[in-house]
Amino acid sequence: MRPATRGPVLIIALALLWGSNFAWIKISLDSFSPTQVTFGRMLLGALVLGTLVTITHDRLPRDRSTWGHLIVAALVANAAPYLLFALGETRVDSSIAGVMNATTPLWTLALAATTQHRESLRPTQVAGFVLGLIGCIVIFTPWNSGTIDALGTLYCLLAAISYAISYVYMAHYLTPKDITPTALATAQLIAATGWTLLALAAHPGPLPRFAPGPWAALAILGVFGTGLAYIINYALIRHEGPTRSSVVTYLVPLVSVTLGTAALNESLTPHLLTGSTLVLIGIALSRRTPPTHHALQESRSHQP
Repeated sequence: MRPATRGPVLIIALALLWGSNFAWIKISLDSFSPTQVTFGRMLLGALVLGTLVTITHDRLPRDRSTWGHLIVAALVANAAPYLLFALGETRVDSSIAGVMNATTPLWTLALAATTQHRESLRPTQVAGFVLGLIGCIVIFTPWNSGTIDALGTLYCLLAAISYAISYVYMAHYLTPKDITPTALATAQLIAATGWTLLALAAHPGPLPRFAPGPWAALAILGVFGTGLAYIINYALIRHEGPTRSSVVTYLVPLVSVTLGTAALNESLTPHLLTGSTLVLIGIALSRRTPPTHHALQESRSHQP
C-alpha cells in the first residue's frame, strides 16, 4: 500500500471498528455490568492477540521500562476510558457516547501543543478541529436542557480526555520503540486486563444472565473492537502521528449514530444530521495538505 493512502485506509478501518463498539457496549449491558463488559472485552482482546503473537512467533517486550509505560498506557487508553464509556451508556444512548468520543482530537491537540510532541498545525487544520467540535455541539444540543443525562455524558467526556492523553503518551514512549504493533497491542491489553480485573473485584455486579445477543455483542467487542482495533491503532499512530491519528474519532460518531438509529432505534434528529455534516467538513479540512508538502511526500515514497 502506498504511504499516501495508508493513513486514510487505517483511519476508515479503525473508525468502523470503534464506531460500532458503542452499539456492542449498549447491547452487552443488557446482560452484563459495566465492569463485566470492560473486563470481558479486555480478556478476549488479549487472548486473540496473544494467539496471533504465538502463531507469528512475535516477541513481547521484555524490559521493565517498556512494561512500565505499557501499564500506564493500558490505564489511560483502555481500562479507564472503556469503563467510563460503559458507565456512560447505562445512562445515555450509544450515539451520544460516540459523539462525545469525537472531542478527543481537541484534547489531543491541546496536549500535543504543550509537550515536546508538537506537530506543525496549519490554520486549516485548526479550523477543521474547531468545525468538528461545533458539529459535535450541534449534535449534543446543550441548549435543550433535560434531553441528555449530564452524568452519563460526563463519563463519556472523561473517557475522551483519557484517550487524548493516551495518544500523546503512546506516541512518545511506545510507538518509537523497535517493537511490532501486534506485540505492543498484545502487551498493552494484557496490562489492561489486569487493571480491569481489579475494577471487577471491587465492583463485580450481579451474575450475568444468559442471552444470545449480549453475549455475542461482548464477543465481537472483545475480538474485533478491542483486539484487532489496537493493532490498527498502533500502526496508525506510528504512521500519522498523535494529532493526525486522533481525527479518526471524528468519524466515530457517524458510525455510532447510524448504528444507534438503525439497529437500536435511538432517535435521529435534524441536529444529528447537521452536526454530522459539520464533522465531515472538519475532517476534510484537518486532513488537507499543501500541494508542495504532498509532492515531497510522494517523492520520498518512491525512493529505494
